Amino acid sequence: MGLYKKLFKQTAIYGLATVLPRMFSFLLVPLYTNLLPKAEYGKVSIIFAYMIFFNVILAYGMETAFFRFYSNEDNKKSVIETSMISIFWTTICFLFAALLFRTSLAEWSGIDSQYITYTIWILALDAFVIIPFSKLRAVQKPMVYALIKIGNVLVNLILSVLFLLYFPVVAKENPQGFVSSVYIENFEIGYIFLANIISSLLTFIVLSPDYIFLKWKFDFGLWKKMMRYGLPIMVAGIAFAINEQFDKILLGKLLPAQIADSEVGVYSACYKLGLFMVLYRTAYTLGIEPFFFSHASDKNAPNTYATVTKYFVIFGSLIMLSVIVFADLFKSYMILDSSYWVAMKVVPLIILANFCLGIYTNLSVWYKLIDKTYIGAYISIVGAVITLVLNYLLIPSMSYMGSAIATLAAYGSMMGISYFLGNKYYPIPYDFKKIGSYMGLSILFSCISFYKFRENYFVGIALLLVFVYFIYHNEKETLMSIANRKKA
Repeated sequence: MGLYKKLFKQTAIYGLATVLPRMFSFLLVPLYTNLLPKAEYGKVSIIFAYMIFFNVILAYGMETAFFRFYSNEDNKKSVIETSMISIFWTTICFLFAALLFRTSLAEWSGIDSQYITYTIWILALDAFVIIPFSKLRAVQKPMVYALIKIGNVLVNLILSVLFLLYFPVVAKENPQGFVSSVYIENFEIGYIFLANIISSLLTFIVLSPDYIFLKWKFDFGLWKKMMRYGLPIMVAGIAFAINEQFDKILLGKLLPAQIADSEVGVYSACYKLGLFMVLYRTAYTLGIEPFFFSHASDKNAPNTYATVTKYFVIFGSLIMLSVIVFADLFKSYMILDSSYWVAMKVVPLIILANFCLGIYTNLSVWYKLIDKTYIGAYISIVGAVITLVLNYLLIPSMSYMGSAIATLAAYGSMMGISYFLGNKYYPIPYDFKKIGSYMGLSILFSCISFYKFRENYFVGIALLLVFVYFIYHNEKETLMSIANRKKA
């Protein structure tokens, strides 16, 4: 159990590094939705959707390649130096090229060139710290990683509150003061990006010693191997970005212009209620990737992976049911403007979709361990094709509901394909009887609660208690074993 205890501890710390920043950033949702009309919030959401694509391109799979080669290579310093130098120079090239062609990018995307400039700087600063953050995870310094991540979003939150709430009030009350002289009216979207730039810059400054003390020795042979490993990851990442973000872009393109931005706005706001499952999945992924690689050589590795997956599903099923039962309660605190609530019907689908994606993360370990990352790229491409096709077919008639269905179909398909292929190339003895029962019962109870007894918390809580007892009944031996170990 010591192995799982260590994994749980690291996942908990990475979870803290994920949960708190996401919670801080989620506090910005009521701020943005209160200050910005739905159409303006929709524009911000579309810009952030584009940013996800460029984040993937600027990383080009080097983060995952770093973990793989850091675990396998004897000269770990060379892995750090080569990957950092690679990211540094590709980011510099992107920065200059993007700034040079920012007007063309603005015309192509339909986004104000000023916001394009801000976005370019944010992307570059975030790219510079990819390997320093990966290094912290590889050398098992989760607390340092957590503090820096939390600090980044805390600065963003504080600056956003200052720019969007405090400055307008002070400028109005004291027209002759300093704040009034620097404050720009009707610049809300600009201030959102300015807060992001400053927080990203401070994060880069904190991690800059990794560059300052770098010996700048580049191993070209190692780099070629890392690129061969990492580029398929990039393709998979682009496909993943399509699955996660392209629906918002397509909503803006396929719906009539007069309603497009507003529909993107309400969909993006309610999409955020899937945050809890996203947090769980992300925190788990951060902890599990180094864990998978470090235990790949163990003869009992397949059984270990099967056990880890089962408990991921148990906790994920409980989180899914809990969030869906209390979804309408959460919306009252997280999305203050009730005009955004029209899109609440997408919430169960988005939560289930992210749960499927988390299971896919577990199932996909096999192609990373046997160095067939191109298969992961193919699986993600299939998901992306499903996303694109279903969005094109469903958005014109179903709007954002069609996007939610497409997201669930894509992630569900990826989960199924990964299991089928993994069973062929790297068999893992998953306990599908229990996994299926936990997930199936959670989905059934979620549907009953949300679609039949919505906001009836007597029924919802009763279903939740039944599910908790079901977990206890099935896992009683394991739970008693853990309790007895603690007493001993």
